[in-house]
Amino acid sequence: MSLGREIDPWETNPGDAIDAALEAIETALHDLLASDPAYWRTGQKKDLLARLEKLLAQQAALKLRVLASAGDIAEETGAKDVSGWLRTELLVDKGMARSQIKLAAGLAKYDLVAAGLAEGVVSQDKARVITKALDAIETDPATSTEDLILAEKLLVDYATQLTANQLKIAGRRVLAEIDPARFEAAEAKALQREEEHAQRRTFFQSRDNGDGTIDIHARVSRAVGIRLRTMLDSLAQPRKWSAQDKGRKAPYDRLLGQAFARVIETYDVDQLPRHGGHATTVFITMSVDDLRKDLGTAALGFDGEKITAAEARRMACNADLVPVVLGTNSEVLDLGRTARLAHPIQHRALRLRDQGCQAEDCDAPAAWTEAHHLKPWSEGGKTDLADMVLLCPSDHRRIHSAGSGYERLPDGRIRFTRRT
Repeated sequence: MSLGREIDPWETNPGDAIDAALEAIETALHDLLASDPAYWRTGQKKDLLARLEKLLAQQAALKLRVLASAGDIAEETGAKDVSGWLRTELLVDKGMARSQIKLAAGLAKYDLVAAGLAEGVVSQDKARVITKALDAIETDPATSTEDLILAEKLLVDYATQLTANQLKIAGRRVLAEIDPARFEAAEAKALQREEEHAQRRTFFQSRDNGDGTIDIHARVSRAVGIRLRTMLDSLAQPRKWSAQDKGRKAPYDRLLGQAFARVIETYDVDQLPRHGGHATTVFITMSVDDLRKDLGTAALGFDGEKITAAEARRMACNADLVPVVLGTNSEVLDLGRTARLAHPIQHRALRLRDQGCQAEDCDAPAAWTEAHHLKPWSEGGKTDLADMVLLCPSDHRRIHSAGSGYERLPDGRIRFTRRT
């Protein structure tokens, strides 16, 4: 590898020293790569990883220092700018190249950040977070030069104690730490502006795929997004363990989607707006014959969207909906089954009694279960504790599936069988 051997005006040849240093690095890396870490001691692995992290920061510092003074490369090659040359010659994506050049320019402004990177105590990711935070502080009309200097010192110090994401949060609050009386009110106003901006950008879109699924695309505020993800993680994780125990491993994004569906299905409709004095309700319309058939269909809502009779029966166990059962001449035989939903006190009693999902091969905890009527409401089943068991959403679907049969064991557990 050669960086050129031009003679400078002081009659020295720095190219020789640069080539020698790079060749030494390349040789050392080649020797390390030729060794198999499987035979290294644990202490050696830990030491190498720690030192490589530092070397990566120093390598980034050197590269960024060169990029900051690489305008002559573009002039010599005819490239529009250095990012264009990086794209053409080194096949670096233009966005990444421009990001590196922007960081190089930022480091030229902030000496402490550049020094931390060169020493290996500030990683490239952290340097990018700090320079972005400092640029925002610099444009704040309420800050002074002294504020900027102190903020840089604090953030470089924090970089030795925090991850890049934690440092990003600290960067938003660093002014309040410098002078709480002067900046806390400004920070509150900035947060308010951010939240108002998030509200204006919030949207929800859905598209029916025509195959029984609907794609959902939404944007919400950070606070809402974090709360939703926390809810879904808490719902998906126990179900993930349960599915793996049964040998039915599923991608985590699918488990999150199922958890999202569970949030919708179990939402307390008493919290919904009231229309004409009545809580918002979902109606399911189906014939009495279809209600009793495994492969019957039902109409969901007033628009006639179709679902299976099995899904209708499952939803009736734990959703606040009104099944409208029709006779042969479409006369209403039964309207208003919401009285047959398990009362919250009954749910608590079921949790105390069953302790969790009652499927024989499931260990889902009680918190993630639903009440199932052993004698279906389509056959006049009552909402009594003796006639109900707890099932996780997966097994609740299974027990209503046309492909599954089941029996109740003497200990109260449900054993599933495959119908032929």
